[in-house]
Amino acid sequence: MADIGTDLQRAVSFLTQGDLVAIPTETVYGLAANAYDEKAVVKIFEAKNRPAFDPLIVHTHAVSLVSGIVREVPDAAYKLAERFWPGPLTLILPKAEHVPLLVTSGHDSVGVRIPNHPLTLDLLRQLPFPVAAPSANPFGYVSPTTAQHVQDQLGDRIPYILDGGACPVGIESTIIRLNGDEVEVLRLGGLALEELQEVVQISKVQVKTSSSNPAAPGMLSSHYSPRKKVLLGNISENLQKTDPARVGVISLQGIFSEVPREQQIQLSASGDLSEAARSLFSALRTMDAQPVDLILAEPLPEEGLGRAINDRLQRASFRG
Repeated sequence: MADIGTDLQRAVSFLTQGDLVAIPTETVYGLAANAYDEKAVVKIFEAKNRPAFDPLIVHTHAVSLVSGIVREVPDAAYKLAERFWPGPLTLILPKAEHVPLLVTSGHDSVGVRIPNHPLTLDLLRQLPFPVAAPSANPFGYVSPTTAQHVQDQLGDRIPYILDGGACPVGIESTIIRLNGDEVEVLRLGGLALEELQEVVQISKVQVKTSSSNPAAPGMLSSHYSPRKKVLLGNISENLQKTDPARVGVISLQGIFSEVPREQQIQLSASGDLSEAARSLFSALRTMDAQPVDLILAEPLPEEGLGRAINDRLQRASFRG
């Protein structure tokens, strides 16, 4: 099994040697490799069983370093970076020539972000290269928000897990593609649309696709899925069609008398959407381990982080 610890020098050593290290961020744990080392990047795809058509996000620690990863940085990118970096925002920009096409899955653009986690920022400052880092989980499964989640899923495939505690945001970054004056949201995430609209005018929100060649991570119709089937909809109505003793329930605040209490998870008893986002992936993992046949979940209010939570639930429930 992988070692778990907070030793930055061990993490630096593994990454410099071309190995993989799981790293904490404010969103979810990432599986990091030298973004400029194709042999190291290949290990990410192998460890996750990730298809090569799904691009990776490149992480660095300073806005001044982004110009070495991309060909151009439009004014809108600087505005967003000034407001939201470090933070749960990924910008899709034209890639520099030396960024391997393996990282971008053949696209001429690359996703870049500065994560808001002190341990990983310290790590990045000690590295002479940025890291490519998708979520540290088997492809398509629920994203990890603790070091133990990574150990449980990938511990036999990687040498080291940098333990930064539980992720405070709990869902992946919001992804924006910038093309001239066009600002397009490709993936809803840890930044609410309302926050983004305070800085830039959003041209389009594209959150649903079944493409086999997505422009950004997390855009496939089926993603973030537990092994058990998730049925998304009105929980009370769906309980009438099932055996309540054999289902698990994930709701924002509700408690359902027909279902055993230990088979129910409230994402936030107070209805706080930020708390719900932090709880979502852990709830899916916990319910996946319960002796139930089906997981019932309900859409949350379409506002703030509720939109991103609903996006994750829809992809978790999709069965193509």
